[in-house]
Amino acid sequence: MPVATLLPFTATPNRKSASPTSFRLTEKFILLLVFSAFITLCFGAIFFLPDSSKLLSGVFFHSSAVETNTRTGPDSSDSGSAGNDERVLAKIRKDHEKALLEAKDTLQKRPDEIVKDIRNEKDELVKESVGQGGKDVNNLPFVEYRRPPGTTGHEPLDPETRERRAKIKEMMKHAWDSYRRYSWGSNELRPISKQGHSSNLFGSIKGATIVDALDTLYIMEMFEEFDAATEWVEKNLDFVVNAEVSVFEVNIRFVGGLLSAYYLSGKEVFRRKAVELGEKLLPAFKTPTGIPWALLNLKSGIGRNWPWASGGSSILAEYGTLHLEFMHLSKLSGNPEFAQKVMNIRKVLNRLDKPQGLYPNYLNPNSGQWGQHHVSVGGLGDSFYEYLLKAWLMSDKTDEEGKKMYYDALQAIETNLMRKSSGGLTYIAEWKGGLLEHKMGHLTCFAGGMIALGADGAPSDKTGHQMEQAAEIARTCHESYARTALKLGPEAFRFDGGVEAIATRQNEKYFILRPEVIETYMYMWRFTHDPKYREWGWEAVQALEQHCKVEGGYSGVRDVYSSTPNHDDVQQSFYLAETLK
Repeated sequence: MPVATLLPFTATPNRKSASPTSFRLTEKFILLLVFSAFITLCFGAIFFLPDSSKLLSGVFFHSSAVETNTRTGPDSSDSGSAGNDERVLAKIRKDHEKALLEAKDTLQKRPDEIVKDIRNEKDELVKESVGQGGKDVNNLPFVEYRRPPGTTGHEPLDPETRERRAKIKEMMKHAWDSYRRYSWGSNELRPISKQGHSSNLFGSIKGATIVDALDTLYIMEMFEEFDAATEWVEKNLDFVVNAEVSVFEVNIRFVGGLLSAYYLSGKEVFRRKAVELGEKLLPAFKTPTGIPWALLNLKSGIGRNWPWASGGSSILAEYGTLHLEFMHLSKLSGNPEFAQKVMNIRKVLNRLDKPQGLYPNYLNPNSGQWGQHHVSVGGLGDSFYEYLLKAWLMSDKTDEEGKKMYYDALQAIETNLMRKSSGGLTYIAEWKGGLLEHKMGHLTCFAGGMIALGADGAPSDKTGHQMEQAAEIARTCHESYARTALKLGPEAFRFDGGVEAIATRQNEKYFILRPEVIETYMYMWRFTHDPKYREWGWEAVQALEQHCKVEGGYSGVRDVYSSTPNHDDVQQSFYLAETLK
């Protein structure tokens, strides 16, 4: 029999039919059976499927599910089933009319109003799901938020300290208000020319100052400003960009800034944005060793290293300064990949021989071998050591691997890099292929605070010794400030040719509002309560006010030895995020 006779709706090229509606008797019979089955199915769906009324109203109508009595058991009877069915049908008709009215209202709105309504409904769904202990739209697991104690709500008892603290807040307000007035949404501010400034470190991601400063705003109880920053993050912070970024800089300023803001405020938007950005950075680890690239295109996922970095090497301070943030990303996202990536970095490092126990600044991500044997506790190396110590502390002192790596590295630094000048100043030199360069960078000055922070965890016979080292480094860095005309420290200072703690090269005389020296003062004050550290900090505040404050914010200076400051016209995001904090 031809197939066409079995399938009456199948067109046949040779079929000569005057009308598409002319069916034979067998075809009419089959058609009648199909329609009968369809009607039976519809009635069965309405009256016999469990909770069918809720299914209909939830799928087809923009309304809440129909509330019906679905309880069965000894107390239920069939006598009320007819009445229930009538109520169900009436509810369906009512919901249908309501849906038609909503559709009519929607069609009368402008497109932008419709988009706004959709966004508002999505936000409400997110709030409801998080409040019920569920997952948000990004499928993040529920995390019970606990606000850290003591971050706000306390004032110093001493009147002078309260006054000085208020002054710092006033400085923060001037820096923030200037940024908001002249460059809102840009990465940084040009306070002299009063316009936005964007470094190529961030690609086309915007808002570095906003994200970087979130925690400072919160700690200083500048809640109106914090709310404005939060709103900008929610509406404008976008990582869908076709641009190359510095993995290190984006991690510490954006991921770190978002995580800090989340832990201080508990606002879910910061957690979502941090995880979103973290996922964008994961392709940087696609190297033969798992040591990440320095630069990454966020759209293509293609990475590379700085062309100047010792034959295409990755840099210790960059790949070594991801650990804290990525461990938290795993905790907040439920995705173990973040933690696995940074723990693998340790595995690679632990397999390598260290010259004199030191970590060179350059490591080839393809071969897994050291590049040029240049060791520094300042630029290119600094925060690797800081993150080892803080990883141990952050783990509630359970990360024994991080602890061992830190104290072993510190011992190698003391043996090979720490020296004392003829004038009695302790400094940390740089090591190049076994030869010392008697130079200490401003970035290296963080080490005073780091060593003080770790002294309590050192073997008992070394705790006092490490606190003495920390105090000596703090004094050296203070001298680097005191020996300039502006009482602000240079980018680097030397201990050779008869000079001590002074910059001798023109390209090392600038100051860009860096925090490291003041950071060490803060740690030393916290651990010793020696009032000189607060005084040293106040000296820096006065110098910043006198020489860096301008009408449009705060600017770095090009030569700290010149009595007339020449401003560089950049208000760095870390000035708000770190220095003032």
